[in-house]
Amino acid sequence: MHDAIAALARAAATVTPSPTPTLPDPETVTPGVWGFVAIVFVAIAVILLVWDMNRRIRRGRVRADINEELEAEEQAARAASATDTDDQSVDPGEPGIDTGDGPQR
Repeated sequence: MHDAIAALARAAATVTPSPTPTLPDPETVTPGVWGFVAIVFVAIAVILLVWDMNRRIRRGRVRADINEELEAEEQAARAASATDTDDQSVDPGEPGIDTGDGPQR
């Protein structure tokens, strides 16, 4: 057992040669024409997607504004009809209703 550990220690201590670093050929590293075409394609796609998103957001805002206006008009119409109904159902000559003319007898 002791011999195996000593053999591992000697193997770890031996220096392994490393290759000398060489610079790659600059022609093989550049993206070239296809890299440029891919980047242009992605840029155009992003521009079109942002344009479409802005158009959809604008439509949503306009629709929300129109819906708010319609709801306000409906609510005003309901309030007016409720007021008309309430006014028609009150009989000023009915006993027990204070008309503000003075004391009731």
